[in-house]
Amino acid sequence: MRLNRAVDERLGHLYRQGKVVGGLYSSLGQEAISVGTAYALEKQDILGPMIRNLGSTLVRGFKPRDIFCQYMARAAGPTHGRDCNLHFGDLNRGVMSCISMLGALIPVMSGIALSSVLRKENRVALTYIGDGGTRVGDFHEGLNFAATLNLPLVVIVENNQYAYSTPVSHQMRNTRISDFAAAYGIPGETIDGNDVLKVYSTTKKAVERARKGGGPSLIECETFRMKGHAEHDDAKYVPSQLVAEWRKKDPLARFEKYLQENGLMTPTEQQTVIARITRELDDEVAFAEASPLPDEHTELPGVYAD
Repeated sequence: MRLNRAVDERLGHLYRQGKVVGGLYSSLGQEAISVGTAYALEKQDILGPMIRNLGSTLVRGFKPRDIFCQYMARAAGPTHGRDCNLHFGDLNRGVMSCISMLGALIPVMSGIALSSVLRKENRVALTYIGDGGTRVGDFHEGLNFAATLNLPLVVIVENNQYAYSTPVSHQMRNTRISDFAAAYGIPGETIDGNDVLKVYSTTKKAVERARKGGGPSLIECETFRMKGHAEHDDAKYVPSQLVAEWRKKDPLARFEKYLQENGLMTPTEQQTVIARITRELDDEVAFAEASPLPDEHTELPGVYAD
């Protein structure tokens, strides 16, 4: 989670320096969801991240330099400068590429789960959706498909209270999103998305249930988007007292307090981790900045089928 946040912060600096190509979507305040859910998966499982799931890609083996090169459209990035932010994947790492159209990943991941069943592979698919994305048809169609066929799929709803500038209370009448699961006859649960241990244990239970043939699950993780929809958005529409309230629930501060109170990490060890990450990111940013832009003659391979 500390690495997740540090990469986010470096990307913010690069964005303000005009070095990021396109938009920047922060996961500040939501790190526990990405990290906790990704650690609940086994190596053979498939993860479908969205644009705020930076931490999950780090857990699955991508390096900070991959992220920096991707955002800076460098040839050394996962898409070699052809796309931006988290629009990349690598099935060797068990990561399906993010899809911009919200909700579209759910039927895709349902299809991956179906293929796992047909091939008799011991594999679970997990993907994410925001509170606003639960309003689109793909969310319901994909979830119904997975439920009807009893597929090994886990859907994580990151309820960060706002769909761009629209609060949850203005999006739906029933604001407990996990209740939607009952309509499809699958388990649904609402948890504290800023408690990384709770996120991990709940996701792990759902993943193992799916692996044993128990079918899909819907987990609503309540959290808060501590920045605007994207870096260009100042989020003036969010009440300041609401931001202050959620700042007290910072997932990193809470977990670090837990580690210290249980004798699992000393303040000195904490500072050592932070210093190591800082040094690592200095090198990773330098690598990305020194990397070349794509060669114009290589723009088409990998975009269209050969």
